[in-house]
Amino acid sequence: MGFGKLSLKGRALKYLAAREHSRAELERKLRPHEEEPGQVEAALDELEAKGLLSQARFVESLLHRKSARFGAARIRQELNAHQLDTDAVAQAVGQLQASEFERAQALWQKKFGTPAIEPAQRVKQMRFLAGRGFSPEVIRRVVRGTDDD
Repeated sequence: MGFGKLSLKGRALKYLAAREHSRAELERKLRPHEEEPGQVEAALDELEAKGLLSQARFVESLLHRKSARFGAARIRQELNAHQLDTDAVAQAVGQLQASEFERAQALWQKKFGTPAIEPAQRVKQMRFLAGRGFSPEVIRRVVRGTDDD
């Protein structure tokens, strides 16, 4: 991204202008540019204090970008990889689980459109949804074409 000789805070702001980042993600990106120990933490602390770096906004942004394509399990894994607060992750995943069937069904409809006739097709459809982190119960309901709880 060619930032030239920007300060750590300037670099962080450029990253944040493109999209929301987690603190861990920004720390990883800024660490190679740190000239003195503690500089990255100080810059990130300042950005958090000013409200420019927000865990809640990052979670909301990630959910917005990924929820149509991925299930709760896959998104939980990604949120955990960003070293976020466990309560924030649990709340976000709970929010996703409420719409899990509808999201899986929409993704299945877009990809396949019609119920599988042969077992091999059914397995392919199930594997597709499983690879995107949808729960086994939801996958079965979607692939069989039933929407009863």
